[in-house]
Parts: sequence; structure tokens; C-alpha cells
Amino acid sequence: MRQPALEVTNLAVSFATRRGDLAAVRGIGFHVLPGEVLGLVGESGSGKSITGLATMGLIDPPGRIVSGSVKVNGHEEIGRSEAELRKLRGRQISMIFQDPSTTLNPVLRVDTQMIEAVQAHEKGVSHSAARDRCIAALTAVGIPSPEERLLAYPHQFSGGMRQRLAIAIALLNRPAVLIADEPTTALDVTIQSQVLGEVQQLAAETGTALVWITHDLSVVAGLADRIAVMYAGRIVETGTVAEILADPRHPYTAGLIASVPSRNRRGTRLAQIPGSAPSLVAMPTGCPFHPRCSSADAICRAEVPPPRPVAGRTAACHHPLSAAAEVQG
Repeated sequence: MRQPALEVTNLAVSFATRRGDLAAVRGIGFHVLPGEVLGLVGESGSGKSITGLATMGLIDPPGRIVSGSVKVNGHEEIGRSEAELRKLRGRQISMIFQDPSTTLNPVLRVDTQMIEAVQAHEKGVSHSAARDRCIAALTAVGIPSPEERLLAYPHQFSGGMRQRLAIAIALLNRPAVLIADEPTTALDVTIQSQVLGEVQQLAAETGTALVWITHDLSVVAGLADRIAVMYAGRIVETGTVAEILADPRHPYTAGLIASVPSRNRRGTRLAQIPGSAPSLVAMPTGCPFHPRCSSADAICRAEVPPPRPVAGRTAACHHPLSAAAEVQG
């Protein structure tokens, strides 16, 4: 088996509050192979974005990484100094944020920002060589007239173009791993589809491992190779896109899929998961999903289910669903 480009093991992140430590991510693990796309899916507050930030080494006080391992191409990232992490970000691992203004400096021209990003990680690269790479990156993400666009400022780009620009900057140094935190949420459907197609193609061509963080199952259905479903700081199910969408084994995953409008008959009420996600400061005992689960029993209320193999994938459930027919019924 090929070595994963990204391997996360037993990662736990907490935040200090007046009521004590708040566990936002609770011992999760996953891996992504070179050129593979992993969709990290879950409701708001499930810990998806915190997972992405922790993988990048961007958790600042009052947050802290409590335990775990994050390896990029086999090299441990946790425990490194900020100076060491700064050298790795952009070259070994990059992140695309939901808001491109997080990436772009509004008072600097695009060429200044992009050329600096190249030369900061690759000593000895000439200005002209760095500029050529910037033009190629803009072309790769579908920005027309890249030579002219390099001379523009971020405010002269539309929202969709700014997000493409942020993606181009993240890919400049051909990182081994790219974390994308819902970067197309604010884009219209047409632009979103174009950006998704371009990112998927770039990951395949460059061998970059891509983690796509989203709450939208319809996005990862056409983008990802595998899916990891998060709930209340834990990964509750992982598997291939085909396995998860056709035959989910965790009740929460089944509820997410059933609530997608396209899976409901026209004129019928949308399916929904009863209740709401638990507060991280008042987590229920046992399985965090049991207050919303129709199959919950005493063991669900008492013990947290560990991830276990189920029909070729993993599911953290004491009573995993046994067939797709049970999900529908």
C-alpha cells in the first residue's frame, strides 16, 4: 500500500473556557493517499474546521492540541516549533479558507503576493521564473488573461475569481496536502461546479492529497473518492463515496442522506433528523448521537462506540444499519 500523504491519528483538540476544557475534536483518525480526495462531512459545530486548522498547526490559545499525530509524507508535524511549521505551510501542506480575504492582502497587487509565496518557500527562484509559475497557476484554475490579472488588486476580482485566486496561491508550491474548508459555499452554482471540477483535476494531475471540508453531501458526491462523516467532534463513519451514499451504516449518515432534497419525492415533506446536535459543553453520556437515534438502547446511553469494521468501511455505532433497505424504511 502506498504511504499516505496525510495521516491523522487519535487527534484531540480542546479549548479552555470558564466552565472548563471544551473538547471540540475527540480522538479522530483518517488518512489520504496522494492524488486522493477525502470529503470531511458534518453539521456546523461538528469539528470539521477545527480538524483542518489542527492539521495545519493553526490552533492558537485558548485552543490546544491535547493528543494525537499528524504526519505529512511520513513526517510528524505536531510538536514542531512555529518557525518550522511556517516553512512547511505552503510547500508541504496548504489550506484554502471559506473567505478568500483570509488569504489575500487587499493592499498588495496579485503578482506581489503570488511571487512572494513562491520565493518564500523556494530559495534561488528568480523573479521571472516565479512570475511564470504564477501565470501557470492562474491559468490552471481558469482565470482568463492571467498576465493582466497579475497586475490587479484583489478588490478588482469578483467573488468567484477571488476564490480561484486563493486556490491558485494554495497550489503554487505543489503541496503534498491541500485542506479546503468549504471554499465554494459563497459561490453561485455554476462557478461552484467549475471550481470543483478544476480542483479535482488538479489534485489528480499533481498528486496532491485533498481534504474537502463541507456540510453539503451533494458536493462531495461528485468530488471525493472517500467520505469521513463527523458528528460532535468524532468521525462516525468512513468509506468510499459509493458505499456511503448507497448503503450508509451509521444512523446519522443515513439521516444526512435522507434529508437531501433530491432524495425526497416531489410534494412530500423533507426528511429530517430529530432534535439537534449536542452542545460541546454538555455532551450526553455514551454515544453522542443516542438522544436523536431511534435505535438507541442502554449500551448506547452508557458507552461511546469505537470505530469498527462494518461491510468494508468503519462505523462508530453499537447497532450499525444492516442494509440500505433499512435506511429507507
